[in-house]
Amino acid sequence: MANYVLSLLLLSFALYTAGMAGSASSPTDFIKSSCKATRYPDLCVQCLSVYARAIQKNEHHLALSALSVSLSRARSAAAFVTKLTKVRGIKPREYQAVKDCIENMGDSVDRLSQSIRELGHMGRAVGQDFVWHMSNVQTWVSAALTDESTCLDGFAGRPMDGNVKVAIKRRVTNVAEVTSNALALVNHFGSRHLTSASGEKP
Repeated sequence: MANYVLSLLLLSFALYTAGMAGSASSPTDFIKSSCKATRYPDLCVQCLSVYARAIQKNEHHLALSALSVSLSRARSAAAFVTKLTKVRGIKPREYQAVKDCIENMGDSVDRLSQSIRELGHMGRAVGQDFVWHMSNVQTWVSAALTDESTCLDGFAGRPMDGNVKVAIKRRVTNVAEVTSNALALVNHFGSRHLTSASGEKP
């Protein structure tokens, strides 16, 4: 009887260990591992874990999902900033900075949209065709990140301190962080693809 119980315990442990080994390569673990290449890994995991089922262990899908998150937050921030032009008591300098930020965030949305379309249409592109498409994506995402930073620059300095600055900084900084993460994942996908295409070990 004791041997039977011991055998059951050993079998249970073996099944548990096998289950743990299988989960180590789950889509969620793939996302966590990939997010280590970003500047804000915790935010990266938080944003992308909900898309684990769609991402699976596909770096192309991972990069697309990251860009989609960035686009969604950029659109939300742009709409939020637009409402701030109607804040009562807004100072003339704040109003101008908000107007400039609206333009910047609009440009960011456009460029992120372009990058998603480009990355989505890449399909089985290889060689120089892949390099050309990837260069476009990287250029647009980098430009979107610059747009977001430019918006924040408009509120630099103590004279701009106030509730408007605090509200915009909180929203746009979050967009800039997810965009930075998306760019890192796009770059990682591009380098991994080119390395594997050349036959080298990643």
